[in-house]
Amino acid sequence: MHFYRKAYTVILKYGLILAVVNILLLITDVGEGTRWWCAGVSMAGFLFIWFFFRVPGKKPPPDNQLVYTPADGMVVVLEEVMEEECLHTRCIQVSIFMSLLNVHWNSLPVSGRVVYYRYHPGKNLVACHPKSSLLNERTSVAIDTGTARIKVCQVAGLIARRIICRLKEGDRVQQGGEMGFILFGSRVDIYLPLSSIVVVKMGDRVRVNRDVIARLPVEEEAGSEKAGS
Repeated sequence: MHFYRKAYTVILKYGLILAVVNILLLITDVGEGTRWWCAGVSMAGFLFIWFFFRVPGKKPPPDNQLVYTPADGMVVVLEEVMEEECLHTRCIQVSIFMSLLNVHWNSLPVSGRVVYYRYHPGKNLVACHPKSSLLNERTSVAIDTGTARIKVCQVAGLIARRIICRLKEGDRVQQGGEMGFILFGSRVDIYLPLSSIVVVKMGDRVRVNRDVIARLPVEEEAGSEKAGS
């Protein structure tokens, strides 16, 4: 395990603010109990920020028939939907809700080429709200694996105020590599071909880059599905 490379600036700023606050408490006339209480809260907050930006160290064994979970969390949506933004076909939507205690670094569930990228400003509804996929701030990324196309959306939540995604159209991406990061509570939506074999169920807890959420259709099935769409 290591820490998100862009987190060190945030951690340093937060640490400096806490240091200044605690120094001011030392030189002002406050009770000893108050000083210790503030020091304890400051340390707990600093450790939480440090813990929040952790990144799993291992990549999954490469297998582009498998779709690995791009986020830590719990499966909160598993249903057939019409994807109208870029795939323009019926898909299986799998949504993973991330609490504050989950890893918020997002990985690439498959290898392939980025054929679509959009950033959508929006609201900050609770991430488990049914309409958050359409109304909240989010990024949308479609990846062509060569045999299928999937879409992955990073969706901001009530607390989340920043989505980081450095991908662009035309990028070649590797399964298990970095997709981005969402700050403080959010969810990730994955849109899969209808003929995919989903191996998770509602309420399952999944771990980024470790658990498989689906098996993609073989090339013949994918080709017939594209032809019919």
